[in-house]
Amino acid sequence: MSSPDPTPRPARRRHRDRHGRGMRGPVAPPQVPLAISRSASFDDLVRDSAERLERHWPQLASVDFAVQEVPQVRDNGQQPEGVPLGRAVDGKGQRPDRVVIYRRPVELRTRGREERALLVHEVVVEQVAELLGLAPESVDPRYGQE
Repeated sequence: MSSPDPTPRPARRRHRDRHGRGMRGPVAPPQVPLAISRSASFDDLVRDSAERLERHWPQLASVDFAVQEVPQVRDNGQQPEGVPLGRAVDGKGQRPDRVVIYRRPVELRTRGREERALLVHEVVVEQVAELLGLAPESVDPRYGQE
């Protein structure tokens, strides 16, 4: 049996933040919208729009919906007319059809979440219509009315 150490240890000194700057960790819990990044929020808008269309068009279950920050610049010597907001890519071989929505161009054209949600849905409808070979109004009857 060993005897207790006779030399006392110095107490750990606590530092107090007297200026209210002592918050550590996240400002809000993850379920609060403050904790959702802009890109995650945008992904949710695209997913919601795709799910809404899949209810009426079951064949869209095999389509891959994706988000890219900006469109890639193609160096083929042709000047594009404008910045695209989305793109439909036909699947080849084992690859499924794909709809790509470009986040930054859409965000730059909208001011708030509601306006952004409307534009995202319109772009998704346009790209799905292109994939299916239909008019956007037949893919979603409310297209262009909101």
